[in-house]
Amino acid sequence: MDKIVEYREIIKKLIVDYVTEATTKDDVERQMIFDTEHDHYQLVNVGWRNRHRVYGCVLHFDIKNNKIWLQYNGTEIDFAEELIKNGVPKQDIVIGFHSPFMRKFTEYAVT
Repeated sequence: MDKIVEYREIIKKLIVDYVTEATTKDDVERQMIFDTEHDHYQLVNVGWRNRHRVYGCVLHFDIKNNKIWLQYNGTEIDFAEELIKNGVPKQDIVIGFHSPFMRKFTEYAVT
């Protein structure tokens, strides 16, 4: 299987599995956004809790230059580690929410 196709499937599986296991409260919907044409993958909360609007990104992955970029992780799960468990090598994972300077101190790819 092509590496990019495999990475797309891994990311989608991680998001779907997270949504299946996580609970939501009130009238908050979990929207899974899979843009396979541009390789952007997000999980967004949308709705209302009591009388307050809820809207926000929970997870955001991109695939750029044959690497998976973890752009945002609003969960307690280490999704970089989950990617590794699913066969993605560390050199193909970029922690995008770390500054370029800080990335060199991680065990993952810099860019």
